[in-house]
Amino acid sequence: MEVLLYIAAIVAAIAFLILCVSLAMTLFSLKGTLQSVSETMEGLSVQLEGVTTETTELLQRTNNLADDISQKSEKLNSVVEAVKGVGESVTGINTSVRRVTDSVTLEAERNSDKVAQVIQWSQVAIGVVDKLNERRAGSRGWKSYNPK
Repeated sequence: MEVLLYIAAIVAAIAFLILCVSLAMTLFSLKGTLQSVSETMEGLSVQLEGVTTETTELLQRTNNLADDISQKSEKLNSVVEAVKGVGESVTGINTSVRRVTDSVTLEAERNSDKVAQVIQWSQVAIGVVDKLNERRAGSRGWKSYNPK
């Protein structure tokens, strides 16, 4: 029976040795994997530093661009206000011209009879003057100039 105990102890020792060797191999494999992960993390850290720097620069440029756009927008607003003022002035001038035109048209319509009478009387007066000139020319013996 003692032999069985020794055999059981040897089997247990061999099993423990196999377990230890297996565990050691697993740990060495894990060590390699962890070293690889560590190297990858260091690389990522360096790359992330570069990305962070570029992101900071991009953010700064974006802020500068936003400020520039804001300033130009304010200047454009003043130009738009000036153009709006010019438009309002032109509208006022158009209104004034319309009023004057309407007033002249209205007065011309009111006085159209008077204007027609003046034109008729002026034609009569021109005719009388022409007749007088013809009589004077006929009595003197020379013809008057007639532009007709």
